[in-house]
Amino acid sequence: MDPEPDPGVSPAPDFDQPVGVTDAARHVGCGEHELVSFVGGGGKTTLLHALAHGLPGTRIATTTTKMSSAESGDLRTLIGASDGEIAAAAAKGPVLAWRSVSGGKGVGLDPSRCNALFGRVDHVIVEADGARSMPFKAPGPFEPRVPSSTTIMVSVIGADALGRVIADQCHRPLRVAALAGCGPYGRLAPEAAATVLLHPRGQRAALPDGGRFVIAITKVDAANIGFVRTLMAEVARLEPAILAIPIARFAGTR
Repeated sequence: MDPEPDPGVSPAPDFDQPVGVTDAARHVGCGEHELVSFVGGGGKTTLLHALAHGLPGTRIATTTTKMSSAESGDLRTLIGASDGEIAAAAAKGPVLAWRSVSGGKGVGLDPSRCNALFGRVDHVIVEADGARSMPFKAPGPFEPRVPSSTTIMVSVIGADALGRVIADQCHRPLRVAALAGCGPYGRLAPEAAATVLLHPRGQRAALPDGGRFVIAITKVDAANIGFVRTLMAEVARLEPAILAIPIARFAGTR
């Protein structure tokens, strides 16, 4: 039996067309003080930069895992700085904070430091998961590393995973297949992707109490828009209150 919509919750808005990544902060629904954690695959770093530039007030971007040191973009990058130094730098503009750099990777901050920094600035934006450049994933037993003060957790899926073979396009394909109830050498149907995204043993298991769960579907274009609309319809059918945002492909999306 399909779940009944909660009469006290407004259904998520419909999107006729994918939105631009520069509008991501507005569509995610950020308020004046948010700790946003990105999980999943297929565009977390792109969205992190979009929010770091698009949100008002003081902003700190970081990761609780690792990022390529080439992915700092045009953000002022602080390495090995104290919390006080990071907060002071954020007062002059958005910053990216890493604990260290090793092997070409920026090593991020512990989740507890993200929580502490959230008390010093308006917004902390965190890449809280790794996907080895794959567009979709299901979490391993110690993933994702989401700060407990997270107010919005965004689960990201690249639209280029839809309709493709799970073993070829997904990180941890056996886990994706297990949650979807199919085999790893089958194609990732939009309905199966919705099941994984909403599964209580998937990324949602890491959502802190009181946090809001949002789905971002990145790299949407004319070739995959049909799959994306089916995915969004399935999310709306299963859980009408959850927002699924289609984000248009643009050069450089990862």
